[in-house]
Amino acid sequence: RAAELKDEKLYGQGHERAEGDFCPICLLAIPFRMNMHSEFRACCMKKVCNGCGLAGEKRGLSRICPLCRSPPPKKRSRRS
Repeated sequence: RAAELKDEKLYGQGHERAEGDFCPICLLAIPFRMNMHSEFRACCMKKVCNGCGLAGEKRGLSRICPLCRSPPPKKRSRRS
């Protein structure tokens, strides 16, 4: 029990990361400079880490979101 209390004290120190700092697919923390290590998906409003994006591309999901499986949004054309 003494070791458990020591572990709780050790792991209880430090700062918590926000929920948006974790990839919703692999549940790992996205490294800082998150804009370099993740991609924002407008379809599901989530940040997906580059590793999960690459794994999705290797499985043939290059044109759709690896999280919600929806196609990318169509670009709007400007009216003159």
